[in-house]
Amino acid sequence: MINYVDPSRVHGLNIQELGKNEHDARRVHITYPSIDDAPRLTEKLRRTVAEHLGRFDKHATADPTRSHPEFNVDWQLAAASNQVIGVRLRIGESLATGWSEERTTVWYDRVNRRALDSGALLKDGSALAELSRLVRAGLSDQGSRVNPHAVGTDPKTFDSLSFNPHGELVVEFDDAQLTAAPLGRVAVAVPASEARPLLSATGLRAQQAATETPETPPAMGSTEAIKAADTTKLPAQSSKAGSVDCAKAKCVALTYDDGPGPETGRLLDILAHKGARATFFVVGSNATAHPELLRRMRQEGHLVANHTWSHRDLTAMPISKIADQLNRGQYAITQAIWQVPTLVRPPYGASDPQVASVARGLGLSVVRWNVDADDLRPADPKVIAERAVSGARPGAIILMHDVHGSTVDATPEILRRLQAKGYTLVTVPELYGSRGMDPGKAYDSAASADSPGATGSIQRALEKQAMS
Repeated sequence: MINYVDPSRVHGLNIQELGKNEHDARRVHITYPSIDDAPRLTEKLRRTVAEHLGRFDKHATADPTRSHPEFNVDWQLAAASNQVIGVRLRIGESLATGWSEERTTVWYDRVNRRALDSGALLKDGSALAELSRLVRAGLSDQGSRVNPHAVGTDPKTFDSLSFNPHGELVVEFDDAQLTAAPLGRVAVAVPASEARPLLSATGLRAQQAATETPETPPAMGSTEAIKAADTTKLPAQSSKAGSVDCAKAKCVALTYDDGPGPETGRLLDILAHKGARATFFVVGSNATAHPELLRRMRQEGHLVANHTWSHRDLTAMPISKIADQLNRGQYAITQAIWQVPTLVRPPYGASDPQVASVARGLGLSVVRWNVDADDLRPADPKVIAERAVSGARPGAIILMHDVHGSTVDATPEILRRLQAKGYTLVTVPELYGSRGMDPGKAYDSAASADSPGATGSIQRALEKQAMS
């Protein structure tokens, strides 16, 4: 197992999101890190995910039988030191053949300022041939599940190389790369003593960086960890909860998905200046990179809620994977704000009885929306503001995304116009007041026509769109 680096410890790290348009049949979510002093790494990561997305688009276009093809990229840091950075990308797609994942690890050598494929960790072709031999020997111990003979000396076969804390060279393979059917992650750890003679100067720096990485708590994101957190931490709520009675005041809830990102701090400045509060449905993998932004949200009266770990379509997953996505999101948020989230917004707004059941078990109410600012498509901030304000009614839940600069640019106008109409901007639970919100139930707005479990036209439209 690879011991990943806490991204919040890396100075100058930000989250980038590849441009997407979710108002078609595709469900696409792509994030990758950028580091201020490593622009070549950022560019190589961008090109890598863009190439994979291009291939996915061709496959999705050629296969019209799948109603919602999905493409998802998340990342972790395999190593980070003053000499080297390793970024492991997990690239998944769902087409007619089902869900499959590829893994690729990109390296940046800070000494010579080069962004490199994993093969550059090896010193030459003879080292690649020897690694191939060692890997085949390691795979032969796994019986008939895998085909060791599928491992050749093509550098593309070894596109995900990294190290564990013992200095062993970890070679990862894609789903079905060595098997007739998808088997999940297949990996071989080559002992450090055997790997070291094969390594280039960059590889030696990467090995050293991995062995110096602090140990990660073994139970991170597990059900046991969440249950332990539940017993020691209070449920998340706004620090200003109770200051507004929405049974008397005209209230609406602004909600922002997919962050935190590079624009989130600026958005918080705007909200603070206008005395407005919001609900942030954060992606767990982003939250681990910027826990300080989550703490600021809590301190300034906003509410932090769960948007899963990596923004996967939960309705396309078995119940164990749904639980993993929600649990890991819960853990990341809880570790940042020391409170346990009580709300979840499923990615793309897609929910079903299985999702509701898992959410209920974790004490999470399912929140969607009844006003969509439609800010995922390229739009002028004035257009986004018009969409948000024109749909607002008392009790409305307005959907936006704090990872887009145009949305943040639109927010001052949204606040000005809503406040001029007499609206108070509150967090989602405050809309429901004494009625409260029940775990596992879906909430689209607090208006009487859209009470929990309603089957009105708004909810049916949301289920049809199933987009977030």
